[in-house]
Amino acid sequence: MNALRAMRRPKPVLANLAISYVTIVVVIVLLLCSILYLVVPANYEEQIRANNTMVLDKAAQRIESDVVERINQIYLDLTLERKNEVELHTRDAFEGERSSIIDIQNLLKREVIQHADLVHAIHLFYPKSGVMISSLYGLQYEAGAKEEASPRAMDWIDAMRTSRQTSLWTAPRLVPKDIYASVSGSNAMLPLMTYARSYPFNAPGKDSDLLIGIDMKESALSAMIGQMMPSDYPNTYVIDASGIVIAAADKTLLGKRPAQAPYIDSLLTSDAKAQSFSMDIDNTGYVVSSNKLAANGWSLYNVIPERRFYQKSILLQQIMLAICGLAIVVGLVLSGIFTAVIYQPIKRLVGRIKGLFDDPAEGKHNEFKLIDTAIHQLSSKVDTLEETLQANKPVIKHNVVLNMLHNRYGADELYEQLALLDLPLAFAGYCCLVIDPVNEGFKALGPKTSQYVIYKLINQLEAAVQEEACLIAEELPDRRIAVIVGTNRPGDAMLDAIADLVLAEVSAEFSLEVRIAYGLWVPERLDVHRSFAAAQTLIQYGFFYPESPIVKDYVLLNREQSQLELPPSVLPKWTEKLHARSLEGVTAATDQLLRDVKEGSYTAEYGRFVLMKLISLYSDFLKNVRFKQSAQFKIDLYKQYQEIYDIDRFREWLVQSIAACFELMEKRSDERATDSVEAVKAYVHAHLGEDLSLDAVAAHVYLSPKYLSKMFKEETGVGYTDYVTRKRMERALELVRTSQLTVEQIAGAVGYGTPAYFIKKFKETYGATPKNYVRTLLKQEEPIEASGEVMRL
Repeated sequence: MNALRAMRRPKPVLANLAISYVTIVVVIVLLLCSILYLVVPANYEEQIRANNTMVLDKAAQRIESDVVERINQIYLDLTLERKNEVELHTRDAFEGERSSIIDIQNLLKREVIQHADLVHAIHLFYPKSGVMISSLYGLQYEAGAKEEASPRAMDWIDAMRTSRQTSLWTAPRLVPKDIYASVSGSNAMLPLMTYARSYPFNAPGKDSDLLIGIDMKESALSAMIGQMMPSDYPNTYVIDASGIVIAAADKTLLGKRPAQAPYIDSLLTSDAKAQSFSMDIDNTGYVVSSNKLAANGWSLYNVIPERRFYQKSILLQQIMLAICGLAIVVGLVLSGIFTAVIYQPIKRLVGRIKGLFDDPAEGKHNEFKLIDTAIHQLSSKVDTLEETLQANKPVIKHNVVLNMLHNRYGADELYEQLALLDLPLAFAGYCCLVIDPVNEGFKALGPKTSQYVIYKLINQLEAAVQEEACLIAEELPDRRIAVIVGTNRPGDAMLDAIADLVLAEVSAEFSLEVRIAYGLWVPERLDVHRSFAAAQTLIQYGFFYPESPIVKDYVLLNREQSQLELPPSVLPKWTEKLHARSLEGVTAATDQLLRDVKEGSYTAEYGRFVLMKLISLYSDFLKNVRFKQSAQFKIDLYKQYQEIYDIDRFREWLVQSIAACFELMEKRSDERATDSVEAVKAYVHAHLGEDLSLDAVAAHVYLSPKYLSKMFKEETGVGYTDYVTRKRMERALELVRTSQLTVEQIAGAVGYGTPAYFIKKFKETYGATPKNYVRTLLKQEEPIEASGEVMRL
């Protein structure tokens, strides 16, 4: 009994304090060691992977923006800048269009110079004639059939001739700067890859009228990678969709699949945009990271040995272990010091605490209440963590819905994600609506208010009670709203009810207008992305049909397969009306063109292309007439176009802008009179043998014929026709005196179609026919030898 009582007797305060300190030190150090050795290094390794993935993502984004988008922009610039369409389908046609060919080659050279850091050369190949116009090689006949020099330099021609696609990228190849010269120090081999695309832009390569090839420098792509990832550059590669290396520090790998690279197939078959994983290659651990380019299917990846990849992490672990060991030693020393120092205050405190208990025995266990308090605090932290997870549930739901709309889940994974979020999506049919609130009124609300409108509309949609149905709404990256409708009674009646709810809410609460597009009904939740894609396509046609806020005509989806384009004469006629400064003519031509785009079987993308073409032609007109803006009238065409959200407002804006431009130009016409007259004189002097009618010259200087005639008379005191006749006669007199041309040749040289009319004008001016005038000159000169020839007239 005495031994049992001794075991139950509480330990002295000093012993309890010492044991507590030592225990706390050991527990804290062990926890610190565990956290630093297990959690911190693991998190650090994840951070290393995340940083590497982020660097790859930024490099991929830069390649897309500075390479792929620039190459596409060059193609677009070439198609927009082609003012004169030349029918070059035969070799004879090229022989007759030398000046046009030179203009085209100069255009290609300018584009190459503007993008010299990226582009090596640009080629235009006409499949029907087999002729190529190149910025580097000039005019080439039978370009696609040549076998000499470097046949791979033009391998894109054969590829596009048989392709059903509108564009392709060739694998990199080493091409001499001059394919017709031997390789030397001055004619080095350049690694190039070619972006080939057909024109018209939506025609397959085998059916195109023109193939455009843009030779891109592999060195530009490698330089970007070197700048973004200098330390990992030797181990970083760019491959195409078939696993061929198209950019690398080691140029011997270009155009080949990497040797001993089993991870390549894994990268190519994966649907993930970015990934990072570890694998053993030849009994050595490596970290493989990749990022896919959405624009053209390229992949940017690097392969780094694990030891070098986690070198900082390993060093951090070693340092943390040393810190933990030192903490144990220091903690034990401090425990003894603190025990000795705090012993007396603790003893007094314990005496006071014991006096607070009614039962003296209860005070012996007072220390354990501290543990209860610690446990209670820990429970509070766990509750706080659960609340944090609950608060982040909307973010998780947003990501799950976006991945569902873009078909990034398998059937099992989608089921798990929806079950995790408690989303009931087991219905007989599914449909996706796309709501587009982006318009002038919505933009005027400002960022905060517009975000509030979107969130409130989403909450109202999800709170709407529909019989045997469920609504899930989420904001898309482009500020649109996607609504997934699941129901056991599929039909457009339910969609109409939802659309009416949306239109009524935004109109009543915010006085705004929105546009809504219906997707297709699908039987499985895994196919919701198909309905979403259809709704995304239809919402684009809402721009061309603003009269109805709801776009649900599925027939419009058939237009996406159309390859129709406007007749070639439509845009030139519109340009003629613009240059003639006929507001009525421009307005009528604009109305007809927009009506054709709206009612014809053209794709939405092509319709937008036509509108951009009108803006480009209008911009060229302003440049040609040297239009100067004023404080009252400022034009920023492309920026203003971005703020237009339907075709009716586009028509109103374009016509009003042109009308204001014409009005301002008329006011400034007096200031330009002198410059215009000088331009007319210079043109007449340089083209005496051509058509110098008032209409032709007025079109050349961008003035109306009537205004040109009036202005010319006022500035020179001579009528335009009299001035042209006088200059032609002066030139004819010079030719009569100094040349041996016949009358017919002289008449043609100064612009007269018939010799008789020329002789009449010559006689009216100089009082004698050209023949008599020459005889008079001969009589006044010294006699010449009888064998000399007299000028034939």
